[in-house]
Amino acid sequence: MNGKDNTPGHAGTRTRPGEVAEDLAARFLEARGLSILQRNFRCRGGEVDLICRDGPALVFVEVRLRRNAAYGGAGASITTTKQRRIALAAEHYLTTHSAAERDCRFDCILLDRLSTEAIEWLRDAFQAP
Repeated sequence: MNGKDNTPGHAGTRTRPGEVAEDLAARFLEARGLSILQRNFRCRGGEVDLICRDGPALVFVEVRLRRNAAYGGAGASITTTKQRRIALAAEHYLTTHSAAERDCRFDCILLDRLSTEAIEWLRDAFQAP
């Protein structure tokens, strides 16, 4: 064993566990009727892992993988500070995409291992702080 992450990835490149978790989350949400509009939307001070459409609503999704529960599960890692950063990025997205009038919500996809059976979907997980 060479100590490297050999998880199958895109075009033979190494893939980080977080990227694999986001791929699992995207496929999970698509199978439930959501459309993925953008992945890894970043702006100064914030980031959203997945931006989806669920009917008329925009859904800003945080994907959290926490394989060791010693410091709390995946849900415990979504602190108020993290929520603010997600909300900041969502606000920026809404402003720059002329979508300010759309209904939106914040969902979380929580995983304790890299498996679709390990996904916990929290719809409307928090309100913008």
